[in-house]
Amino acid sequence: MRAVISTGSNMGNSRAHLAKVAEDFAAELVEASSFYRTPPWGGVEQQDFLNQVLIVEVEESPEELLARCQRLERKAGRVREVRWGPRTLDVDIVALFDDTGAPITRDTETLTVPHPRAFERAFVLVPWREVGGDVDKHLAALAPAEVAEVRKVEP
Repeated sequence: MRAVISTGSNMGNSRAHLAKVAEDFAAELVEASSFYRTPPWGGVEQQDFLNQVLIVEVEESPEELLARCQRLERKAGRVREVRWGPRTLDVDIVALFDDTGAPITRDTETLTVPHPRAFERAFVLVPWREVGGDVDKHLAALAPAEVAEVRKVEP
């Protein structure tokens, strides 16, 4: 199963937090986007985020992949206190595809795939487009200023 994983951090050493996720998926990594600096989303006053999208080929079920993502968040000290608030690490499953490239959907109490708001967020779509995501129509639906605020960070 191919998964699109969106990562973000705006607390502590954000580069190191995102690098740990890529390291955890190293054996399954198909492609990784550049890092992008993005303004916070959701109206909570906080620092900008560092974001990245990973494309991975995994053997786990969607639920096992979710548990793995949540373990990575916990290892980074993630605490869920304020919705859309600052965080050491956010690891979201954005989309899943089977071996033929067909989308996999889930809508359970714990997992909704595709991610219900991913196609509304430039900080997901811009890095995803870099690694081959077919997201141009979704980017075109966003305010140009919002897309322009997603800035590639040099290594």
